[in-house]
Amino acid sequence: MSAVMTSPMPGTGVTVPRSALGAQGWTAVAAAVITVLVLAPTLNLLVPADSAFHLSDYAVALIGKIMCYAICALAMDLIWGYTGILSLGHGLFFALGGYGMGMYLMRQIGRDGSYGADIPDFMVFLDWKGVPWHWTFSDSFIGQMLLVVLVPGLLAFVFGFFAFRSRIKGVYFSIITQAMTFAAMLLFFRNETGFGGNNGFTDFKRILDIPLAQPSTRMVLFMLTGATLIGFFLMARWLVNTKFGRVLQAIRDAENRVMFCGYNPLAYKLAIWTLSAVMCAIAGALYVPQVGIINPSEMSAAASIEIAIWTAVGGRATLIGPIIGAFFVNGAKSWFTVAFPEFWLYFLGLLFVLVTLFLPDGIVGGVKKLFNKKAEVKA
Repeated sequence: MSAVMTSPMPGTGVTVPRSALGAQGWTAVAAAVITVLVLAPTLNLLVPADSAFHLSDYAVALIGKIMCYAICALAMDLIWGYTGILSLGHGLFFALGGYGMGMYLMRQIGRDGSYGADIPDFMVFLDWKGVPWHWTFSDSFIGQMLLVVLVPGLLAFVFGFFAFRSRIKGVYFSIITQAMTFAAMLLFFRNETGFGGNNGFTDFKRILDIPLAQPSTRMVLFMLTGATLIGFFLMARWLVNTKFGRVLQAIRDAENRVMFCGYNPLAYKLAIWTLSAVMCAIAGALYVPQVGIINPSEMSAAASIEIAIWTAVGGRATLIGPIIGAFFVNGAKSWFTVAFPEFWLYFLGLLFVLVTLFLPDGIVGGVKKLFNKKAEVKA
C-alpha cells in the first residue's frame, strides 16, 4: 500500500518501518469513504427494494455491527500486534461503552415504556422510585458520551498502571484481564446494580428524539460507524509510524533493551492500553443503537477471545488485517449460524487451528508472502 523506509530503533538494533500511505493506500481509503458515505446510502435509501442493487436494511445492520467489531479488532492490534500485550478482557470496555449509550437510550424511551413511567421499566418492576446516582447524566446525550470515554478510559488507566508497574506480562496479564471482565459480568448480572440484570437494556425508541426505526436514522448510524472505523485506522497508521509507535514495537520485541536505552515502558504501555480501551468503548456505543440490545453477555470470556481471534485471523501488526479478520469471521458466522447453526462453533475452532498452522501471520501475512514469492520467481 505504500513505500516503506526502515530505520533502527536507537540502541536496540530493532528495525521498524517508517512509512506513510502511498498513492494506492490513499486510493483505497478514498474508495472506503465513498462506499460508506455515498454508495451504501444510495443503494439503501434511493434504489428500489425490488432492485438487484438494493442494499437491504438487514445488510446495513449486519455491516454496521461488523464495523463496530472491526474497531475492536483494530484496538486489539495496537496492543497485541504492535506492543505484544495480549488482552482477553477487551469485551469489558466494549460493553461499558455500550451500557453508557444504553443508559441514554433507555431514558429516551420516556413514558413510552410498558409502565408509562418516567424511569426505565426494569426500575419500575423492581419498585424503585427514581434513578440511582450513577444514572445522573443519563438524560444528557453529551454527558453520557463523555462517560462512554471517561469511565472505560479511567478503568483501563488504573488497571493498567498497577499491572504494568508490577511488570505483569504474558499469559499472567491475559488471565487477570479475563478475570476482571468476568468479575464485571457477575456484577452487571445483579439487579441491584441498576443495569437491567440478566436482560440488560433493550426496546430502544429514539436517539436525540429521532426514532431509531427510521431507515434514515439507521443509515446515519451506519455512516458514522464507517467514518469512525476509517478515522481510527488512519490514526493508528499514523501512530505506529511515529517515534511513539516505534518505541511500542521495540517494547514488543526487546523490552529490557528499551529500558536500558532510557525509555520507560510503563508510560508507553499505559498510553496505548488506555487508548485501545477507549476505542473499544466507542465501538460499543455505536453498536448498541444499531443492534438494539446490550446485556452482560457482551462481557463473557468468549466475547473477548473472539476479538483476539479476529486479529489473529486477519494478521497482527498490519492494521488492515484485523479489520479483514473481523469481516471474514463475522461474515462467515452470520452465514453459518443460518445455514448450519449446530456447526458454527466447530467451524470457528477449525478456522483458528488452520490459521495457526498454515497462516501464522494471518490472512494479510499469507497474501504478502505469496506475492513476495511470486516477485522472487519473476526476478
